[in-house]
Amino acid sequence: MRTFSPKQSDIQRAWHVVDGEDLVLGRLASEVARVLRGKHKPIFAPHVDTGDFVIIVNAAKVVTTSDKADKKKVYNHSGYPGGLKSQVWSDYFAKNPEDAVRKAVRGMLPKGTLGREMLKKLKIYAGPTHPHAAQGPQPLDLAAVAKRAS
Repeated sequence: MRTFSPKQSDIQRAWHVVDGEDLVLGRLASEVARVLRGKHKPIFAPHVDTGDFVIIVNAAKVVTTSDKADKKKVYNHSGYPGGLKSQVWSDYFAKNPEDAVRKAVRGMLPKGTLGREMLKKLKIYAGPTHPHAAQGPQPLDLAAVAKRAS
């Protein structure tokens, strides 16, 4: 039996929309990464981007469990000696929630050019509206993710 490798003509991309309100960040990111990779499809191959487009709305209302928002740090390096900067996750999230959610999803995608191509199919908006209505996005059911640990 030969290994199946999907061709571009085999791949059909759908659009999904996720409401991030009261969803746990890590659980949301892992499910979104799964859809971006295409692991939910029977034609999945690890070396080909078979995933769908995902729109996340209400990214500013995503939550973290426990007291991670005050203890977790976000690091950024300028590339120069002594150029490491850090800040508390809650401050980083308050300034730009889209980047905070994108960073969480990016960490769960493959590293390299394939992962960067998959990340381009992710659209994140802090508010409840998005400009992709013409694509006809379907709501992505994340019932298992919605259970929030108190």
